[in-house]
Amino acid sequence: MIALFTDNSDLIFEGLRTTLLASFIALVASLIIGTIMAVLQVSPLKILGKIATAYVEFFRNIPLLIIVMFFFVVAPIYGFQFDGFTSGTIGLTLYTSAFIADTVRAGIEGIPKGQMEAGLSTGLSYPEAMWYIVLPQAFKIVIPPLGNQFINLVKNSSILAMVTGVDLMYQGDLIASTTFNTIGTYTMIGCFYLLMTLPVSYLMKYIENRLAVSN
Repeated sequence: MIALFTDNSDLIFEGLRTTLLASFIALVASLIIGTIMAVLQVSPLKILGKIATAYVEFFRNIPLLIIVMFFFVVAPIYGFQFDGFTSGTIGLTLYTSAFIADTVRAGIEGIPKGQMEAGLSTGLSYPEAMWYIVLPQAFKIVIPPLGNQFINLVKNSSILAMVTGVDLMYQGDLIASTTFNTIGTYTMIGCFYLLMTLPVSYLMKYIENRLAVSN
């Protein structure tokens, strides 16, 4: 396996960079969108709650591959051209944001309503009370499930291989097809995914423990 790695290190590191970049962009974007959708779901304005709920239910119940293929295959028909990397990253963002929205919403609903009422009574607006009082407490509650979503996002980034996203999985397929060493190649690629996800898992556990001590 060492020889397999050294002979194909350029391809592997190129794929690794692409996977990390797509994962980072999708992570940040899905966290922002998911949080917004979670807040809208619990909004006192019912129409906003219905729109956010429809968004979450739609993207949560559609296979990730279909979302990615829509941007890669269908969108160009209507004049919107996306390459494999962009299609995969957008698909990852929309798909993951739906699950993050549900996670954050559960955290918000786990905060006593008196916290929001106390914020409003001090003169804060609803958005201000949500941002400064409710959301910080909600995120402390949902750190473990959020960590799971981040790990799933990194693993799901392998979907880019289906649309020539030149990610780690795509390069693994290329190496396997040229060397015919399928066992060694996919074992090596699996180890790289493990090296990417384990630090995220340990980081989330560290943050969770620090917050538990501070409380």
